Amino acid sequence: MGTTDLKKFAYLKKPFLFTAAAAMAATAAAQSAPLLGPQKKVPWGAMVTETEGGHLIGNPDAKGKLVEYMSYTCSHCAEFARTGEGAIKLLYVPTGKVSYEIRHLIRDPVDLTAALAAQCGDPIKFPGNHEALILKHDEWMAKARTVTQAQKARWSFGSFGSRAQAIASDLDFYQIMERRGYSRTSLNQCLTDEAKAKSIADQSQADIDAHSLSGTPTFIMDGKKIDAHDWTGVQPHLDKFFR
Repeated sequence: MGTTDLKKFAYLKKPFLFTAAAAMAATAAAQSAPLLGPQKKVPWGAMVTETEGGHLIGNPDAKGKLVEYMSYTCSHCAEFARTGEGAIKLLYVPTGKVSYEIRHLIRDPVDLTAALAAQCGDPIKFPGNHEALILKHDEWMAKARTVTQAQKARWSFGSFGSRAQAIASDLDFYQIMERRGYSRTSLNQCLTDEAKAKSIADQSQADIDAHSLSGTPTFIMDGKKIDAHDWTGVQPHLDKFFR
């Protein structure tokens, strides 16, 4: 199926602007798209709404609502980000006919740490944070696969905050987020927020239970799970809104 199985993992037992460059590109795409009539002047591609369990890019009232349940430690999710996410944000969302919501599924402590980093600061920053982390997936996951016993101990013992900080340090999250404008101090405030971590993990479990999710990425279109796990499978479900 090309997904990552969630059953073998267990852990804790929740209008803004897109990144500047992407927002400009999305607005340009929206203005030039032949499917967008003169009455559609709202730059949907540059708008993001925080939802109860994720972040929705585009028109909240779009006819087509695509939801992706993703994990930062999932290689298939990283591949989808490289092959499909840009097309969704720059070609489909700006028309106002399709919205795209990103929601987290938490598989392990590394995944939770990445989710905390992605949600650090105002919700306006989420899309850029998400993009920075997921597009560096291969690099930091390579480090995760070769951690020493000493590093594993730092990830497993001590306070929640110290464990998250150890993971972020060993996997270069501080460097990634520094390029997003975060100081080590500001990122640490997010990584040590145990209440926020519990909220993210609880929402993840609620989504798993509600939709019988067993792998990532999983896509739901208009409230129904679709049999698609990569861009090739997802694209036809979006194209139908332009026929």
